Order: sequence, then C-alpha cells, then structure tokens
Amino acid sequence: MTTELRPLRETDWDAWFDTLDVVFGGVPDGPERRAWWRTVTEVPRNIAVWDGDAIVGTTGAFSFGLTVPGGAEVAAAGVTTVGVLPTHRRRGVLRSMMRHQLADVRERGEALAVLTATEPAIYGRFGYGAATQELRMSVDTVRLAAPALPGVDDVRLRLVDPVAGLDACERVYGRLVPARPGMLARRPGWARQGVLDPESERRDAGPLQCVLAEVDGEVRGYARYAVRPDWDQAGPRGVVQLRQLDALDPVVHAALWRHLFGIDLTASVVTRSRPVDEPLLHLVPDQRRLDVGVREALFLRPVEVGAALAARTYRTPVDVVLEVADDFCPWNAGRWRLSGDAKGASCERTTDPAELALSVRELGSAYLGGFTLSALAGAGRVRELRPGALAAASLAFGSDPAPWLPHGF
Repeated sequence: MTTELRPLRETDWDAWFDTLDVVFGGVPDGPERRAWWRTVTEVPRNIAVWDGDAIVGTTGAFSFGLTVPGGAEVAAAGVTTVGVLPTHRRRGVLRSMMRHQLADVRERGEALAVLTATEPAIYGRFGYGAATQELRMSVDTVRLAAPALPGVDDVRLRLVDPVAGLDACERVYGRLVPARPGMLARRPGWARQGVLDPESERRDAGPLQCVLAEVDGEVRGYARYAVRPDWDQAGPRGVVQLRQLDALDPVVHAALWRHLFGIDLTASVVTRSRPVDEPLLHLVPDQRRLDVGVREALFLRPVEVGAALAARTYRTPVDVVLEVADDFCPWNAGRWRLSGDAKGASCERTTDPAELALSVRELGSAYLGGFTLSALAGAGRVRELRPGALAAASLAFGSDPAPWLPHGF
C-alpha cells in the first residue's frame, strides 16, 4: 500500500468530511451541522491521507486560546476530526498524521495541543494526558427543593429566542474565560455551536430554549436547554436537558438552577458537562439526589515543554528539575528546571540532577491542575528522585477553581 499525506485543499473538503462520517459510524451529520462545521474549518490546518484518489485518513486542528492557571490565554491547537478508515488501520496512517500535525503545531508557535477523545486509549502513546474532568448529573427535581440564595428574587429571568440571545450569552461567556483553566477563547463562528438545534438531533425533545438572567438591566447569566416530555402512571416525568449554564455570580447561578427546577411537567434535569466544583452540589441538602458521575474531558499535550510550563503560574513557590521523557516529540526530552510562583515562572534546560521523572503525558495531566502529580506518582507514572520534591511540586501545580472544558470541538 502506498499512501500520501498532504494538507487539505478547499476543493477536497466535502470528500474529506464524507470520510470522517464513515469513520464515526457512517451516520452523516445533518445539513445544518455540516454547514456549521464548514464555516469554522481552518482548511490549511487539516490533513488528508490519500490512497490513490480516495481519502483514507483525516485530522485537523482549530486555533484556540486556552486559559491556564493564573488566567493567561495560551495559544493551543484544538486537535479534531481524527480518523482512519477501517481498511487502512494498523498501517501507520494515524501515527504519520499525528507526527506531521505536532510538527506543524510547533512551527506555528503553539505550546499546547488539546483534544477530546472518543477512544482515550489511543492518544496516550502520542503524549496526550487527561487534563480535566466533567460532572454528569441527573438531578431529581421532585425530591429536592429548588436552590435559593438571598437576592434570587431580584434576578429577572427572560425567555428569548436562542439565536437572538446569542450575543448577550457570548458576552457572559467571554467574561468567564479568564477565570477558569481549561476554558476556550472562541474564534469567530464558534458561538453558534451552542444554538445548533436540528430536529434530527432532538431525540424526542422539544426545541432549544434560552433564558437570560438580568440584574438591573444587565445580562449576568443564561441557560440553554430543551424539554423531553414523558409520563408514567403517576403523572408527568419530563426531563430538562441542560446544554449550557453560565453565570457571573452565585446569586444568578442559583436563580438559573431554580428556574430549571421549576419547569412544569418535569421531574429531573440532566446535564452531561459541568465543572467538578459545580456549586449546585452545595445548594441542595442531599447530593445523592443529583446522581453524579465523573469522566475525563480535555486531553492536553505540551508541544514545547519549556514554553508551556513558563506560560502558567503556580499556587505555591516551586523550584524543581524535571526529567521529561518524550519519544514522540524528542525536542522535549531531557532535564528542565521549573522555577515559579503565583506571579510567574520560567522553565529552562539544565544539566542539574533531576528531582522528578515523568513523561510528557503526565505533564499534560497535571498542567491545568486537574490531576495531582502525587496521584500520578501513586499510579507509578511519576518518580520522585529527591525526597520532598513530589509533595512541593504537586501542591504548586494545583488550581482553584477546578479546570473545565465548556464544550467539545
């Protein structure tokens, strides 16, 4: 078999996307979502592998800014659309695409690459580590009282057309981006992802709804959701399917949740992605009625170790020499001295003795503060070479608030 890897051309996009549909099960996206994907695709950042005149492998990247601990926005490649046709697996196609892509990310000056994974086991060998988690909840709104805080009655809630409310919601989202690691600074066109609502994807739910939360005439939060009607012998058992909820302060946050609890003919609210420090956990008297599950969300890979570690701040002062293994991007391998605190950091090559040994994958997991170096050491994935180095570095890498990826890409 002879294959050729080359950057995507504008005229190849439809065939490239058709291949992607096959890779992900053969059920094509509807015209509305496909058209949106076309508007946000950065064609020069996408790759196709050809076998003759057929595309057999795909991958691409989006240009994002990623919030890191300390609030800085760091340029990151949002890796996406990764797939190989079943006829061409285990032949090095994926490896060749990943290698080409990471070299391109480095050349563009992006210190980080991030992705979401349908099959997480694939990406560890390319240096990606799970970096954030998300809560999945099914909230029993029959047995739980609606959340309340002093001042919630002063919050005005207003239902609007989701598209008409897009700009107001995006302003709220933009104000939240610097406050939490893992948030994405979205490029033009990305806000519309949150209001895509093709009937083919509703799965017996009603149309998307949007409620704005206002205080003194200022929009300070919003929630987007759909309602799936359901009944049993006892009466209505409808489900509120929450897509997004963002709020600029605790009172508005509580007011939006109270609204969701009170929607007529419903008995629960389900959501697939909330931060692990979601305040609702502490607004209800019985967390067991939230039926919480946790899973990993964002996977992160330092593409330039020195630049990546210097771009964030650290919870406590840290001065540690890291021995980094990186077989896939060998320019990262070797010893690095990381020195930093809450004001800033530097990370430079050194010949000093190593104090912690780990691979770039573990750096990716610890980078946003979502997983501790100590926990990774407990799994045998970080080795302490100087007594005390692990505890100090693990504390320094931590983050409050918890990192969170607000949406996929």
